[in-house]
Amino acid sequence: MVLLKGGTKKIVIYGRKQGQVNGNKMWDYVSCPYPHGNLSKEYNVFFKGFETVEELELRNKLSKF
Repeated sequence: MVLLKGGTKKIVIYGRKQGQVNGNKMWDYVSCPYPHGNLSKEYNVFFKGFETVEELELRNKLSKF
C-alpha cells in the first residue's frame, strides 16, 4: 500500500510489468484504490492462495530487467 506524493488516497500495487493487450504500451506496475480494490467490470480476483514455483521463477527473470 502506498500514498503517492501529492495524493490523498492510498493505493495497492497488485501487479508488475503490465502490457497493453491490443497495443505496445508497457507499465511497471498496476494498482487500485485502497480499500475499494479493482473496480473493473471484466473480472476480479478475490484471493490467491499461494505462490507457485513458476511465479518465483518469473519474479527472478523480471528482476534481471
